[in-house]
Amino acid sequence: MARRRRNQQPDAEMDMTPMIDVVFQLIIFFVTTADLQAKALDTSVRMAMAPNGPVEEVKDPRTVTVDVDKDGRISIMRTPLTENQLLGALVNARNTSGQSTPVVIRGDVTTSHADIKRVMDLCGRAGLWKLRFAALKEKAS
Repeated sequence: MARRRRNQQPDAEMDMTPMIDVVFQLIIFFVTTADLQAKALDTSVRMAMAPNGPVEEVKDPRTVTVDVDKDGRISIMRTPLTENQLLGALVNARNTSGQSTPVVIRGDVTTSHADIKRVMDLCGRAGLWKLRFAALKEKAS
């Protein structure tokens, strides 16, 4: 009768199924979030050209992007907002992420300055001072 040693262990095998499941979940997450980011911008807002402006290299994840269309209507992620609703959203962003939360204003090329100033004033009332304006570096082909 063959005797087994006390320290001898059976061959160990690694089950790869959980690791593969996690990888597929990560792929699905990144594909869906990339698609949502593209759909969040209002394509009806035609932005002005700024060929000599700086290019944004790294985007702060706390950034609030406010769209102002040609008629002066305000929206965030294609959701129309009143001035009071925008103020509430900006105050919430400040309370959550701090006063250094960046705000990007995407104004249509034909939007009047008064409508853009309204959004700037609301940002100031909310306590957010880090404002930027979105523009196109070059025409899309």
